[in-house]
Amino acid sequence: MTNFQKLLFSSLLFICAKTAIADPKMDTAVFAGGCFWGVDAVFKHVKGVNQVVSGYAGGATSDPTYSMVSSGRSGHAESVMVTYDPQVVSYKKLLAVFFKVAHDPTELNRQGPDWGTQYRSAVFYSNAEQHKLALGEIQSLTKGNAFQKPIVTEVTPLSHFYPAEGYHQNYLASHMNQPYIVVNDLPKIGLLKKTFPDLYIQPYPQ
Repeated sequence: MTNFQKLLFSSLLFICAKTAIADPKMDTAVFAGGCFWGVDAVFKHVKGVNQVVSGYAGGATSDPTYSMVSSGRSGHAESVMVTYDPQVVSYKKLLAVFFKVAHDPTELNRQGPDWGTQYRSAVFYSNAEQHKLALGEIQSLTKGNAFQKPIVTEVTPLSHFYPAEGYHQNYLASHMNQPYIVVNDLPKIGLLKKTFPDLYIQPYPQ
């Protein structure tokens, strides 16, 4: 894929995401929890989710590329933008899926075999209600001793979300037999089905 094709694809993804956001029935959430391949796949199996886009958030560099983000120089984290119907699934439920299924919120600047600030755990909130709910979820999980180690998830305002290159989108569905996916990401889908059976659906085509 040429640089022009990558730019065109990313632009189309951004337009699609903006279109989904413009739907008054839909809302958005942005999460970072390690490699975005697995986080993307988890939320694609959640009832009420309309669209998931892998991308980059939390850094100061404009229009970051994967190579820039993966080097740790851009300050961004691999993230996903989840567009969802709040009448079907609440933001609070999405937070529960994020903390209990999509990643391990006690790992600082890493997830599994991946190390660096680009793999940090973060909730990027877009309004005061999301901020309040994210902090409340962390407090509730901490009080309930949900994890053996402290939660290290950042809760920070969303300044911008940049869609990742086309080959990262819906990655798991196209690489089901890749060893990294088999070991690190496919188990999350099973955990979602076990932990939140009322939310689990078969993934929609993207």
